[in-house]
Amino acid sequence: MNGDAGNIENLHVANAGAGKDVAGKATIGCEDIDAIIFWLSATPGVGAAAIRRICTLDTPGRILRMGGQEFFACCLGSKAQWQAIQAARPYFGAAEAELGRLNGMGVSFVTFLDARYPQRLSVLPDAPAGLYVKGALPADGVASCAVVGARLCSPYGRQVAYRLGEILGKSKVQVVSGLASGIDVAAHRGAIAAGGDTFGILGCGVDLCYPRENFNTYYQMQRQGGVISEFPMGTKPLAQLFPVRNRIISALADILVVVEAKEKSGSFITVEHALGQGKEVFAVPGRLSDPLSLGCNRLIQMGANILTDLWEIPEYLGISGKKKPALREKSANTLAKAEKMLYSCMDLQPKSTGALIEESGLGVPDAMSALFSLEMEGYVECVSGGYARTLRR
Repeated sequence: MNGDAGNIENLHVANAGAGKDVAGKATIGCEDIDAIIFWLSATPGVGAAAIRRICTLDTPGRILRMGGQEFFACCLGSKAQWQAIQAARPYFGAAEAELGRLNGMGVSFVTFLDARYPQRLSVLPDAPAGLYVKGALPADGVASCAVVGARLCSPYGRQVAYRLGEILGKSKVQVVSGLASGIDVAAHRGAIAAGGDTFGILGCGVDLCYPRENFNTYYQMQRQGGVISEFPMGTKPLAQLFPVRNRIISALADILVVVEAKEKSGSFITVEHALGQGKEVFAVPGRLSDPLSLGCNRLIQMGANILTDLWEIPEYLGISGKKKPALREKSANTLAKAEKMLYSCMDLQPKSTGALIEESGLGVPDAMSALFSLEMEGYVECVSGGYARTLRR
């Protein structure tokens, strides 16, 4: 996938005259292969497949000076690709200079020829020729799980995603998602809280955090994982780019978990990619009446693995020696009577204070005191004006 034409033109304007001879042509000398790939990746219409063919030349830098007859004789691409490369030649010097500045910006451009380039991406026929990275890339020899779902998720879905991220982080399983609001960012945050590594695949340039409210997570991920994009710096978060990046989310993972999804959800694009790549898909079941569960329930109906215990994921990935914590077994024994009464009336879906008072039979003062204690001790949380049990403690 290439950036828009503005990327090459902006480089040219910012670096007028850089790397050019008196005739205005790009100086070539001993061209760096990374610079060639960087320049071609930012050239509209070239594409990763053509870039790979060009890199098979004995000297890839020949692309800067060869004529059309040689280009077609070497079967490097189409007429349109040849014309795009010709048009972009004046900007090679600027692209080379820009690549040199990336490191100072904390960004790496990792090409498909680099040992750091993820082997997992080999399943993609259109794997990016290069990736922009802030932080690190997922390690090939470490188990990896993608977690996706609704942006406008329920409090329950957010808790499940966060807890799953925690479990994966503690199990040393890499967490991959898209840094979107809702399920994505909850999984990222859970992994970070557990000291694990998590990776966000962006639908924009890595120099942009979208949505902006996830900036703290975006920043932390660069120290516990990384943020990654195939799109050039400065690329805006356009709607058409997000489905494209989904193939990378699934490719970088060994399995995919869908936590919450509507019947017609963007998560299904990631599911289709995962299935096409031969990956196992897990779905978290939900209530029949809940619109946010219709997508997951449909996936289960179609044959996806049903996820009823979050610890099944590290177990499936062959992570052994992990003891399941008793999430709530000892909770009831350590709570006061009023707290037990209220806690027994709760589940993972929020209930209003009035409903809890009515179900428990407690007086208002006792109920409010018990709710305060439960919340302070981390057994429940206030969500959407009501109270629900927490999954993590």
